Amino acid sequence: MSKPYTGGCACGAIRYEISAEPVVMVDCQCRQCQHQTGAGHASYLTFSDAARKVEGEPKTWEVVGDGGTVKSCAFCATCGSPVFITFPAMPDIVAVRAGSLDDPSRYQPQFVTWHAAANAWDHLDPALPKFEKMPPS
Repeated sequence: MSKPYTGGCACGAIRYEISAEPVVMVDCQCRQCQHQTGAGHASYLTFSDAARKVEGEPKTWEVVGDGGTVKSCAFCATCGSPVFITFPAMPDIVAVRAGSLDDPSRYQPQFVTWHAAANAWDHLDPALPKFEKMPPS
């Protein structure tokens, strides 16, 4: 394992450390991610069974994805920065927002999900595989 993944919100009130390697790194172009980021997509590092530490008290709100998955979106109540997403039905999974990393250069996207909802102006790496919705399991 490499060094832990660390990051947090813009004001520093929320900090996290994850001692694992991501299972996958994904750009998502779904409408929920567009709304949550105010951009054309969101970028996530997803970890499974990761030893994680969180300092501070993130606020959360829940949303149901197009596939029916409940997601608990964690953000800083002070600065509003989104930091990670957890899944009540899958407590061992955490999806960290790539922009919240201390070293965002560690993010290396592997593919794009929900390309069917992409905006023409949101140009992602053309070499990345793109799935119209979610990739097959």
